[in-house]
Amino acid sequence: MQPVNIHNAKTNLSKLIEAALNGENVIISKNNVPVVQIIALKKKRAGRTYGSAKGLVTIREDFNAPLEDFQEYMP
Repeated sequence: MQPVNIHNAKTNLSKLIEAALNGENVIISKNNVPVVQIIALKKKRAGRTYGSAKGLVTIREDFNAPLEDFQEYMP
């Protein structure tokens, strides 16, 4: 997208915001010098829901048992 002067940016702000949301590079210039870039913010991730995996994970009883491959390193 071509740089837009401040007057046109005021007039078409909603169109420029929509363009930025669609991934376009929106630059506003003053006296033909680029001064501002409009970029879309990243969407906020949904918060964590603690306990949502309850019952889906199990730990085997031999979890802490020494591994056979490492027996020679054990005291």
